[in-house]
Amino acid sequence: MLENIRSLIFLQSNLARLFLADFLVRSFYQVGKTPLLPLFAASIGAGEVIIGFIVSVSTMTGMLLKPLFGILSDRWGRKIWLLVATLIFSGIPFLYQFITTDQELILVRLFHGISTAIFGPVSLAYVASLDSNNVGSRIAFFGISRLLASLIAPLIAGILLTFLDFEVVFMLIGFCSLVAMAPIFLLSDNHIENSREKVSIIKYFYTSFASSIKIASIWLAGLLELMVYLTIYAVKAFLPIFIISQEGGTIFQAGLFFFTQEFIHIIFRVVGGKLADRNHTLLAIVIGMFLIALGLSLLNILPQNLLLLSAGLFGAGQGFIFPSSVAMLSRKANKIHIGAAMGLYGALRNLGKVIGPIIAGLLLSIYSYAIAFYIFALMIVLILVPIFIIWIKER
Repeated sequence: MLENIRSLIFLQSNLARLFLADFLVRSFYQVGKTPLLPLFAASIGAGEVIIGFIVSVSTMTGMLLKPLFGILSDRWGRKIWLLVATLIFSGIPFLYQFITTDQELILVRLFHGISTAIFGPVSLAYVASLDSNNVGSRIAFFGISRLLASLIAPLIAGILLTFLDFEVVFMLIGFCSLVAMAPIFLLSDNHIENSREKVSIIKYFYTSFASSIKIASIWLAGLLELMVYLTIYAVKAFLPIFIISQEGGTIFQAGLFFFTQEFIHIIFRVVGGKLADRNHTLLAIVIGMFLIALGLSLLNILPQNLLLLSAGLFGAGQGFIFPSSVAMLSRKANKIHIGAAMGLYGALRNLGKVIGPIIAGLLLSIYSYAIAFYIFALMIVLILVPIFIIWIKER
């Protein structure tokens, strides 16, 4: 990890260059999403339901298109698609100044979502393909860029919106995102499929997709992330309301909960990555799932002043699971079709992000917060049991 940090400072490695590019595009993308996007949507007359759809529609784009762009990066190389994604990241924000209706905003968000649909699976495939050793640690280190972006983006957005109009902030996002082109240009691109002239693109797509969906580890990793993201995004959507509804609960406490969760997540990603590198991926996943289930259960028991314990358990659980699941996937996937594998994995993860808040909303329309949190904890336990059995058999 220290070696990765040193190389990041001087941009000495491809991993460091991609880390910086990912941090830049993710940071400014998030600046345009939270809290800027809901406020901008409300300013043009969008109602609550439409605002919710606007915020999530780009995630739906990623869910549908990630496998496609993962496969295309297998065929034509990673670097070209990272450049395309960065151009979309930097170009689309200039369109927001022309938006006057919620329908136009939905259309622009659909196109904006293409940038993450490309960048997500292609960057993961690039990192996984750098070397067959220490995959878990590399994935853990690389994922910190996104977490740092999530931590600082709302703060940057809040400062900018204090002094500038919506349209000006979007234009700044576009200009600043262009900076990510520099480290991407410095990347080497050794993965270009040599047989691309011999097979048609349609046949290549079919072969790559068919090969990937037959690999059990891709489905295991993807479904794990689906369940975890389903739970985490359900909590993100409704926990602030739950905290405020409690006696003495404040908005600040809700914000501190999520800050603590992400901060602990960053710390434990290192541990999860190290376990994965030592072939303890299932152990890391079992520990992570248990911590998340425990955190969900404690939400109903802990007093307000101890809720950060649940936040820490959520963050630690994510830190154990995410680098381990990607490392497991990258080891089992066909190296020629690693982009396709990452695309399918990313699509399942995005599905969790989309349906989590929906399922939580349906549960809360019938049950109390306590019962809803217990149901989510039970769902995690039901997934944990077979993984635990597999781990015991493999020992």
